[in-house]
Amino acid sequence: MAGFLENIFFLFQRLTWLSVVDIFLVTLIFFGLLYLLRDTQAMILLRGIILIGIIIAVLTSIFNLPAFTWLVSNTLPALVLAIPVIFAPEIRRALERLGRVNMLWPLTSSAPHPLEATIRNVINACERLAVKKHGALIVLQRLDKLDEYAETGVQLDALVTPELLLQIFYPNTPLHDGAVLINGNRIQAAACVMPLSASGILVASPERQMGLRHRAALGIAEDSDAVAIVVSEETGYISIAYNGRILRHLSSERLGNILLAFYKPLIGEDNRPRWQQWLLDKLVGEKREA
Repeated sequence: MAGFLENIFFLFQRLTWLSVVDIFLVTLIFFGLLYLLRDTQAMILLRGIILIGIIIAVLTSIFNLPAFTWLVSNTLPALVLAIPVIFAPEIRRALERLGRVNMLWPLTSSAPHPLEATIRNVINACERLAVKKHGALIVLQRLDKLDEYAETGVQLDALVTPELLLQIFYPNTPLHDGAVLINGNRIQAAACVMPLSASGILVASPERQMGLRHRAALGIAEDSDAVAIVVSEETGYISIAYNGRILRHLSSERLGNILLAFYKPLIGEDNRPRWQQWLLDKLVGEKREA
């Protein structure tokens, strides 16, 4: 115990502010990786890799196993090279988010904010679809372009109205399968094919009413910043998926609040977010004082 305390004191004596910054940066990187991998299949793989690493470290430190140690030491470099292949989708998604121009300084002029009337029409349609238990998948485009998914469906370029959405998702009609893609206040396409989620969120759910529509909604929410709304054909429940997460059993009022939070952010003067306006006011104030 005394030797352990001496080692601790020795480490603290050599600790400098540069070491603290170094430790903080490494911690921040690991936190960012775990945050990006949360609720994905990659998280399960990562747990398995960590468990195997712990078992190997315990075996090689307690027992004298020359052949096993040689095998592990020669296999680890190959496993390190295999990590980008295993986590390729998550790495691609993280780089896409990091490469967005508006990540740190949003460009409000290019953001496709739908009109309040469009949001009301979508809420009205979802409420009526839920009452009739007509399955629906509505995807609202935000900053990421979804043209590749729109090309898989039927091009409409029509104004968003509750009646049109109800007609599209009426059972056994030509366009009721697939997703409706809304860009701004226009229905860009219908019967679109969305990517299916490989996440374990839906599998781990105790309820089994979530089928292909929910997987497709979660899939497009994982691959882009779009907002996907699902109306269950079996239960009539309304769900919304965004950023790899899904919220279920929503009322029309709560759905409206969530959509307004996504598309009507609080902005300050000159159509800027409040934190940008606060920073600009500080800079202007400092220039005036100087």
